[in-house]
Formats: sequence, C-alpha cells, structure tokens
Amino acid sequence: MKSLLPYYSKSSIEAGCDEAGRGCLAGPVVAAAVVLPKDFTHPFLNDSKKLTASQRAQLKPLIEETAISYAVHFVSPAEIDRINILNASILGMHRSVDQLTVKPELLLIDGNRFHTYPGIPHHCIVKGDGKYMSIAAASVLAKTYRDEYMEELHHSFPNYHWQKNKGYPTTNHRNAIRALGSTPHHRHSFKLLPDVQLDLFQD
Repeated sequence: MKSLLPYYSKSSIEAGCDEAGRGCLAGPVVAAAVVLPKDFTHPFLNDSKKLTASQRAQLKPLIEETAISYAVHFVSPAEIDRINILNASILGMHRSVDQLTVKPELLLIDGNRFHTYPGIPHHCIVKGDGKYMSIAAASVLAKTYRDEYMEELHHSFPNYHWQKNKGYPTTNHRNAIRALGSTPHHRHSFKLLPDVQLDLFQD
C-alpha cells in the first residue's frame, strides 16, 4: 500500500477536510476537519472507502485522541434540499473548520470544488483522502460518525435497511421507498426512484 503524505506544508498548521454521504438518498451529509501532528503516522490509515468497517472503528478513537483538533458536522436532508448537495458538503466542511479549537493556516480539501473559507487558503486535491494523512483522517471520522447515525436511525425506520445500506441507493432501499414512500430523512430533491426499475442490481 502506498504511504500517505504526512503534510502538504511542514511550516503550516493544516486541517484536512472531507465528507461522507454525498451519494445517499437518505440521511445527512457529514463533514469532518482534522488537524494532525506533523509526525502522525499509521500503517493502514487511508481513504475510508478502502478500509473495512473494523479498521475504521479502530482508527476513529485513535484519530480523536491523537489529533491536535478535530470537528464533525452534520448537514440535514432539509438543508441539502434547500442548497443542493455540493453546497451542503462544502458548508459542512466550513462548519467543521469553525469548530476547530486551533485555527488552521491551510485547508486541504478532498475533491475539486470548494468555497474559500474566510482568512484561510486552501488546496483542492482530487482523491486527497488517499494522498494525505489529515484528509484520510477526516474521511474516517465523517464515515464512522455517519454510519453510526444511520444505524441508530434504522431502529425507527427498519424497513429501509439503513443499518446495512446507510442510505445509499441499493435495491432494498429503493424497493422500500417504492412500497412505503419516503421519510423525513430522505432527500426529496434527489431522484429517489429510477424511471425504469433495474432488478439486476442487488445489495
């Protein structure tokens, strides 16, 4: 596995920023910002999508204990519907940075789109969660916090299988929407059902 870079600039206080849940039909989009020590390292820290649930669960408390500062912010489905998913993802990252106890001097953003945060320069890095430790750490926190939230939400809405699909557009999730309709936790600006049912794809 290729080693992630510990920092972009050795002389700057950097916060890595990432989000989880952009492609979901239900639930919030969750963003995180993490400031790591410059010497932080871990053998399997990576883009959260490349890790197992067990690995993410191991990393979450380690990141929280080791980070100089970290913050996680949830942007609700209603807010996503109001401002669109891209703006909601960026807003979540801004609010995460707002909550940091140490002010960063540089923001490392996963992806290619961002709105300038007042007073702090940023770099957008495509697939940055697989390149920089701080962005990978943010991706792990965003993913684990969101997954835990969807697992809790599942108890109130068990027919949608959120404990398994986490709100993503799987066959079981869409079949439940088709049979039962949507919930207040669905993103009503999203296309919840395809025009043509494709039964080839299974969970």
